[in-house]
Amino acid sequence: MASLADIRARLAAQENKSTGNNYPQSDGAIYPHWKMDEGALASMRFLPDADTGNSFFWIERQVIKLPFNGVKGDINSKQVTVQVPCVEMFGENCPVLAEVRPWYKDETLKEMANKYWKKRSYLFQGFVRQNPIGEDETPANPIRRFVISPQIFTLIKASLMDPEMEELPTDYVRGLDFNIKKTTKGQYADYSTSNWSRKESALTEVEQAAIEANGLFNLADFLPKKPSESELRVIKEMFEASVDGRPYDTDKFGAYYRPYGVDAPAGTPAPAPAPAAEVATPAETSTPSEPVVETAPAVETPSEANPSSDKANDILAMIRARQNNS
Repeated sequence: MASLADIRARLAAQENKSTGNNYPQSDGAIYPHWKMDEGALASMRFLPDADTGNSFFWIERQVIKLPFNGVKGDINSKQVTVQVPCVEMFGENCPVLAEVRPWYKDETLKEMANKYWKKRSYLFQGFVRQNPIGEDETPANPIRRFVISPQIFTLIKASLMDPEMEELPTDYVRGLDFNIKKTTKGQYADYSTSNWSRKESALTEVEQAAIEANGLFNLADFLPKKPSESELRVIKEMFEASVDGRPYDTDKFGAYYRPYGVDAPAGTPAPAPAPAAEVATPAETSTPSEPVVETAPAVETPSEANPSSDKANDILAMIRARQNNS
């Protein structure tokens, strides 16, 4: 398990880099905090990733949403959206972003560029300790997964860089709960008042037994499948069709990526059975159980680059000093 110092160092390294250069199938483990009523609070205890090579206790997911003017051949269809993985998530060049990036140089194209720019979310796991949602069913395994929006993630990340946080919040004995608080701002849900609990607490015997019995999730297993070369070509073709205002072509694209509710074309081979941990099938579909809009949409452009800072070095020095004096 990575230490708090390791996480801070990694976060600081990411801050100093310039940026610019589908969801998997639901098994009911994702906790739908976006379904909370306004004014409600959900308390959760994050756990480490099963992948010890992951310095963080979360994993970032990047997707692109392609809107289409209905489905070809269906005169009653409304606008549909196909969600595809952005391969920058895997450290590769994304053909869609390569096309969209220059649009930001033209003021008249910026709105269109924002529509097709990648959308980030962050996947965590842990226990729900206070649940304001009346769920009809909960999974047998109480370790849930959380799809966290950039707004909430910014609050989590900022607190981790705070020198007053001395312990890793996922520590089994001296960890911290995170409280998601839902309000509204305009027509969107707002989570800006979410925060870490100020009081440390240990996992209960029941929670520790659940970890022993079920193990932790490997969060990378829940990223979209990395597209093959042929799938990348299809993504580029779908992007071009979307920009041109054409309807979604099930015969052409349905064996690869589909909107929710659209069946694969007849004769499409069924995907091979997934391994024990769920893996996205070859034909990705967007599912309604995922948060479509959690917060007011933040515009992320390719020119965004977080400023350099010596804050992380100062924090690390303080931690080392405390450790030497203890």
